[in-house]
Order: sequence, then C-alpha cells, then structure tokens
Amino acid sequence: MSDAIKHECGIALLRLKKPLAFYKEKYGSAFYGIQKMYLLMEKQHNRGQDGAGFASIKFDIEPGERYISRVRSNKAQPIQDIFDQINDRINEALEQHPEYQDNVDLQKENLPYIGELFLGHVRYGTFGKNSIESVHPFLRQNNWMHRNLIVAGNFNMTNVTELFNSLVELGQHPKELADTVTVMEKIGHFLDDEVTDLYQECKNNGLSKREASPVIAEKLDVAKILKRASKGWDGGYAMAGLLGHGDSFVFRDPAGIRPAYFYEDDEIVVVASERPVIQTTFNVPFEKVQELLPGNALIIKKNGTVSQQEIITPSIKKACSFERIYFSRGSDAEIYQERKELGKLILPAVLEAIENDTDNTVFSFIPNTAETSFYGMIEAANDFLNHRKNQFILDNRKTLTKEKLEEILSVKIRTEKIAIKDAKLRTFITEDSSRDDLVAHVYDVTYGVIKPNDNLVIIDDSIVRGTTLKKSILRMMDRLNPKRIVVVSSAPQIRYPDCYGIDMAKLEGLIAFQAAIELLKERNQYHIVEEVYQKCKAQEKLKDAEVVNFVTEIYKPFTDTEISNKIAELLHPEDIKAEIKIIFQTVANLHLACPKNLGDWYFTGDYPTPGGNRVVNRAFMNFYEGKDARAY
Repeated sequence: MSDAIKHECGIALLRLKKPLAFYKEKYGSAFYGIQKMYLLMEKQHNRGQDGAGFASIKFDIEPGERYISRVRSNKAQPIQDIFDQINDRINEALEQHPEYQDNVDLQKENLPYIGELFLGHVRYGTFGKNSIESVHPFLRQNNWMHRNLIVAGNFNMTNVTELFNSLVELGQHPKELADTVTVMEKIGHFLDDEVTDLYQECKNNGLSKREASPVIAEKLDVAKILKRASKGWDGGYAMAGLLGHGDSFVFRDPAGIRPAYFYEDDEIVVVASERPVIQTTFNVPFEKVQELLPGNALIIKKNGTVSQQEIITPSIKKACSFERIYFSRGSDAEIYQERKELGKLILPAVLEAIENDTDNTVFSFIPNTAETSFYGMIEAANDFLNHRKNQFILDNRKTLTKEKLEEILSVKIRTEKIAIKDAKLRTFITEDSSRDDLVAHVYDVTYGVIKPNDNLVIIDDSIVRGTTLKKSILRMMDRLNPKRIVVVSSAPQIRYPDCYGIDMAKLEGLIAFQAAIELLKERNQYHIVEEVYQKCKAQEKLKDAEVVNFVTEIYKPFTDTEISNKIAELLHPEDIKAEIKIIFQTVANLHLACPKNLGDWYFTGDYPTPGGNRVVNRAFMNFYEGKDARAY
C-alpha cells in the first residue's frame, strides 16, 4: 500500500502447560516462554509499530510476592525496547544473585517476567494517540488475585459512548472515554460479580477466605463473564485477557471481522493474530493451527483445560478482506495464493488498458507487499502471451520459417524492479512546500529499462488517498519517459470509512469519494449530496439496528469505470507527460480470490454490524458540515 495508513493490532497469548523445570530440561532455559513471546511479537511487527506491551503471570506464588509483571513501550522500536528492558532486568538480577543461575525455583520466585502465562501486543493507534497510557496491555488491579484483569486486543467499538454510559449506570466512574478501557471495565465489573457470588457460596459452606481462593479459581466461569460483559458490544474484535490467578481467554467478534488463530499440544497453548506466526515460532504444520470461530472464546483454565465456547451467536462471517490483500504477512499459505489470484484476475483489465500490447509493456510493482499479486499478474500475462504465440503459429504454420519461429518463441513478458523505496529518507521538514518536495523523492526509480514507446504497468495493493501516487510515484515514473503509466490496484475502490480497526475514519480523505463528489458537481447532480445529508440527519436518534447507510447513493449515478477515470484525472500531476490510467479490482473478483474473507464494507458500504451504518452516516455529516472530526 503506497499510501501509508495506520491499521490493525496484533496479539500473542502463550500458556505453558508444564512446570518451568520441564522447559529448562528440554529447551535449556526456564526463559522459554519469554523467548517465544519475543518471536511471536516480532513476527507481528507488521501489525503495529506505534507501541508494544508485554505482561506475564506466575502461578502459585506465596502472598506478598510479585506475580504480575508488565512492560510497555512507545519508543521508535517498541518491541526491541520491551525485550531490552526485560533482558536488562533479568541479567541484573542474575549478576547480583549467581545462585539463581541454574535454580528454576529461585528464578521463578525472584526474577521478573518469568512465569507460565504471557500476553503480548503490538499496536497502531487508530485514534492518533501514542502516549504510554494508550499502549496495551491494560491492567485492572486488585488485592484479590482473581479480580486482577489484564486485557489487550485488536479491536474498535463503534458504540463507545453507549458502552461508557452503561458503565455509569452500573455505578462505575470510568477514567476516560476509550473503547479499550470501557471494554476492560465491563469485563471487570462482571468478573467482580462472579467472584463475589462464588465467595458467598464458599462462605455459606464454612470456608475461610484463604480456603475459598482455590475454589473460586476452579469454579470461575469465564464464558459466563464474557457473555454478560459483551451484551451491546458493536465492533470488530479479537481480545485477550489474563486473570490474576491464571485463567485466560481470547474472544472473537461474532462476524469474525478481526482474525485469531490458535495451536495446542501437551506443552503449550498459543494464540496469535496470524497463522504463520504460530507455524514459524513453534515449527508446526499449517493444518495444526486452528482459526478461532466467530463469536467464540478460547478459554484456558488455570488447571490447564482448554475449551472453545460460544459467547455470542455468530452472524454471517465477514472477516476483513484487507487482511488478505495487505495487512497479514504473505507467508500464510492461503494468503499467498489469494494474493496471486488477485493479480491474475485483474489482468484482463490491464490488457484492455494497454491494448493487448505486451511487447511494448514493462510490468512492475510498488510497494514490496504488492509483489505476490505481481507474480499472479505475470503468470496470467505469460498465459496470455503463450496463447497468442500458439495461435499465431497455428495460423501461419504453412509459411513459418525457422528464424521467424525462433523470433516468436523468444518474446517474453518484460518485468523490472522499477521503484525502490529510500528507507533512509525522512520527511522531517514541517513546511508544506518543502515537505512535498521531499515526499516526491521517497521512491527512487530504475533508469534505462523503459523505451520511449513503452507502457509501464505498476501494481499496488490498494489506493486509499492517492497522495503518494500524485506527489511521488507518478512523477518518478514519468522521468522514465513511458508513453502510458497504468496503475493497478489489486483491491477495489475504497469508498467508505472503516470503523473496526483500520485508521480510515474520514470520507473526504478517500480519493474514490473525492472523485464521486467531483462527478456530481460536473453533471449538475450535487443536489444528491444535500439529499443524502438530510437522510443521514433524520436517522440521528434512531437505534443502530434501524439506521441505513445512505452514503451509497453518492456513488449510484456512476459506473466503476467512470469513478476510476475521474480518480486518474484527480491524481494526474499537471507537469507530467505520460498518459495516466488507473485500474481497480472488482468486488466480484475480490470475493473469487478471497472466498473465506468476505468483509468488504470499505468497498461496498455493506457493514457487518449496525454501528457501521451509523459511523458512515456520521462521517458524511462531518464532511457536509465541514467538521474535521472522527466518526467514531
């Protein structure tokens, strides 16, 4: 994605099922869990670079001893910073106490971060906040071990204000209006209720508070707590929680919007946001890693039992298709094939744009994450070229000379590495004019491979705002003097904001929306904007379930091609010579390529939860009213 947008978060939960001495004996270190957590988090750094956090819990610690450790960072390299801090603390303790070196019991008792249960998080701040207080995991502390709650997640709630007000009705006084804090406090409230009820039951049976503690740990019904807490939640989420005594859970939204995968054997239970992260870290095959079902929670009791329980009745699965197009690492076996298929399926539109002239066309990609789709496009282009060769040979087989045949067979699809991102360049100057000049040089180009009459085809993952295209990429490509530049998006036109984790909150920032508005103006149909505004305004007091997405009417007068052509016009810098064409994937082809991830609301406006319709209408009203504000 040449346009930088902030997106997604990643979670990693690890539960060690054996005593620490087992890992010391088998793997050479009682720090096995910490080492694996580093890998789980580092291999998900693509999901978040604004902040990272780590928490651990020790089991069966005597009262008065520290059993919960947490470290968070919002430094430039937060994952590295976290584990540097952990290593420094552990090494310092080992230097001061050499007797800890080979004694697992002393290590567990005295060293921070070592334990049996771990939670990690990598973060992009979708609300633009990057203070350390906004970095997960969040901790809700209590002197009762069972009431300690640690929460981290990959989620956004569309109805934060409503959830906040429900906490106030419960008698709480939340410290801020943020979905993470609100969700944690909601879970915490019903956790407190459950612990209180179980304690009363123990008390009625004549148990002391100390005797009641292990009974509460055994009987605590995590599924019941989550069912009560999640009533009224509207959003996409994969959230993980640790309870102080050792229970843990990962809970996924009923539409399966946000991803979560898990693996269990007799040594560990592990959960992560991406499947290949687990495969690589623990060297397990693809088929052994399971997807957490929508609306379900994976619940790991302190005694080691693991269950997947339905918390909310699943709705129609609308897993985020952007995961497949861009966000998740392409090393996943299914995602790799899906991205190749996206490239293959868009080739017919590319051929039309270059008038089938593959001989005078150079194919390339930008940025590196589009490389897999590029491979698919080239495979399809080679199939096209081979078919054309074979047809020519069949049609001319009686007159074809050996020299002509060799000439035909030697023709190949031309591919080059055209764009190279200068990772060292930083747009550090704040004045707009100076900054624009620097942005124009974020990419270097490869000279000498484009001929004067060539088409240049560049495939990108997606086009969101088009800013980098206009200010940098197209200008740089034009220096190569192609006849025509064809920019290909492996994703459809992004027409609507996301409200479930991706930082696309404002309609006016989307180039497809800008194109539709310009077309309405040009064709004297701008009255539709006023009509849509009035329809959105009339729904403000309706319940979410009754709200309709009227913003779709902005696009209805136009074909996809008309909007694509207008986007090309808007993004065409005045000072370049080449003809510019922009091609987008169709939604139908997206679903063919990614049949398991049908969430497409940013392309179609078909939001998987009622709150999504309210968000898109609010975003449109903000645009109409000139408010520079988020819609959620």
